[in-house]
Amino acid sequence: MERDNHGTPRVFTAGRAESEQQRGKDMPQVSTDLVYSHLGEPRVKRMFHLLENDPEVQGCLHMSNVMTVNRLKYNDHGVVHSRITAGSALEIFDLLTHKVERNTEQSGISNVDARIIVLCGAYLHDIGNSIHRVDHHLHGCIIARPILDRLLAEVTPDEDLALRIRQEILHSIFAHDDDADCLTLEAGAITVGDGTDMAEGRARVPYNAGKVDIHALSALSIKRVEIEQGNENTVRILVHMDNPSGVFQVDEVLGRKIRTSGIDPYIEVVALMDGEEIKTL
Repeated sequence: MERDNHGTPRVFTAGRAESEQQRGKDMPQVSTDLVYSHLGEPRVKRMFHLLENDPEVQGCLHMSNVMTVNRLKYNDHGVVHSRITAGSALEIFDLLTHKVERNTEQSGISNVDARIIVLCGAYLHDIGNSIHRVDHHLHGCIIARPILDRLLAEVTPDEDLALRIRQEILHSIFAHDDDADCLTLEAGAITVGDGTDMAEGRARVPYNAGKVDIHALSALSIKRVEIEQGNENTVRILVHMDNPSGVFQVDEVLGRKIRTSGIDPYIEVVALMDGEEIKTL
């Protein structure tokens, strides 16, 4: 199943060797399912439910795909991308939270609050595309603020804390743009998580609509992305491809995100073709 213009979920087919398939079962795979493994805390689960069922959030994400996929022939920026980014960002955050100092803790943000920041920032980071792709990180902050005021009141009764959480979420939405530096671990995890959604299904719709360029072709070559613990200080992202054109996605999409994430010393990327390493970042 592939994404359609409304962001309908799709599944990946790997076609890999048996050993590589087995390895993929042993580590988190970037997909729409990953976010559900990070909803054990009641407040985080409640916020995810609110985001998934809020008509304004879902309407704006639908319009984001109208603007980007239907009109600009870009890849998916709707609800499926939101779920994938949220799962990847939470996975990266959880792997790094005990390795990297979290400066939001100095502002009285607990670990649970931080995970709400990561969830909301990741889920809403592309909502500004519902107006236009140009300056979408700015539009996203404007659109998200009243939404966050409304939804955070459901999970954070303390108004002062809710305000601080809201501002951290807005920072992460603004800072996911390639020209802005992330100033928190939460924002960095979201920005890198955004870059991990690069597998073939995301580009299938614009490709089928006739857009044939290096962005589409390179994305179509990527079959699976996985996240795992690296060495004692890093998170490793494995990008599996069946054509070397996929290296463009690694360099120009994920690599650019990592460079402005503020957590680049803690991220390593390995590109593999048919199980063989062909590039590292």
